[in-house]
Amino acid sequence: MTGEVVIAGAGIGGLTLATALRRRGLDVVVLERAPALEDVGAGITIQPNAMAALRRLGLDQRIAAEGAALTTAAILDPGGAPMTAAIDLDALGRELGAPTIALHRARLQRVLLDAAGAPPRLGAAVTGYDDGDDQVVVRVAGGAAVVGDLLIGADGLRSAVRAQLIGDGEPVYAGYTTWRGVTPAGAVEVPERTSESWGRGQRFGIVPIGRGEVYWFATGNAPAGGRDGDVRAELRARFAGWHAPIGALIAATPAERIVRTDVSDRPPLERWHRGRVALIGDAAHPMTPNFGQGGCQAIEDAVVLDDCLAAHPALPEALAAYQARRLARAHDVVRGARRLGAIAQWEHPVACWVRSVALRATPRSAALRQMRRLLTFPG
Repeated sequence: MTGEVVIAGAGIGGLTLATALRRRGLDVVVLERAPALEDVGAGITIQPNAMAALRRLGLDQRIAAEGAALTTAAILDPGGAPMTAAIDLDALGRELGAPTIALHRARLQRVLLDAAGAPPRLGAAVTGYDDGDDQVVVRVAGGAAVVGDLLIGADGLRSAVRAQLIGDGEPVYAGYTTWRGVTPAGAVEVPERTSESWGRGQRFGIVPIGRGEVYWFATGNAPAGGRDGDVRAELRARFAGWHAPIGALIAATPAERIVRTDVSDRPPLERWHRGRVALIGDAAHPMTPNFGQGGCQAIEDAVVLDDCLAAHPALPEALAAYQARRLARAHDVVRGARRLGAIAQWEHPVACWVRSVALRATPRSAALRQMRRLLTFPG
């Protein structure tokens, strides 16, 4: 690789890849459709597998300083009683060699933007490309074009690069929607642990993210494309009677800081590249958020792709090696997250009772085995 790498998308995967490539002296241009990069979004967890990958770029400590290390996690019922044995995330992190860090997505974006060096070109939506033997010409909305040796589609769930490379239509709606919010600093007492509470067809998660803020998320079975009127009133009604501090978290969050998003993914692909074009992150393997691994898997993609481009001088071999190292792992996470979400969103009372019995009967050791597999970066 001696020419320019064009990255479509300035999200987590795109900026991580730009950082990795520029550290090795490669020319990179990042094209971002948004006209400005604003402090939007809610919270995110950077789990040990992603922290281990980021350590290779010297970013793990900078990200840890921007958030909070999670120490304990549990699944609860709507009344607050444990449905599973609590997981000691602090001990698990020591075992795996990296912590779980929760932070506001905007703080993560600022770290990655600073590390990536040159800012992305904003208002530059990739609309397609022409892939030739010696170069790829990337078309940008408005008629501009960027020429490079390699195009990486890091442009998310509705990737324009994927649409041309694969052409598999719209994402698949999972049957439930999410609401996500962050309380203002100091608005509520910060909980000591992270938790997710499961009811019938809905869930509520609570995650401290540092600096006195608390990230929360809620899910509910609903038709796609729904809209809220008074979102806080509707959420308080939906979760009426659930344990503290759920009601207080909803009440403390300004309505404009609550984001509603339908949950979607796509069936796993058997190929992520062709010619001088490849996919990473949600463009390659969009997943439901049930493992909290979407951003983490994009980080893994970026670090592994950089490794492969450095190790293989010929582009076809480099992209084939990237896919060989990443495809099975990412697809395991996609399928696992989909299964977990389907079970967690059950609403029939008998099914929910069976689920509760099964969760309470699951040994802590079994849960830890699964988590070790998920949270270990295979490199």
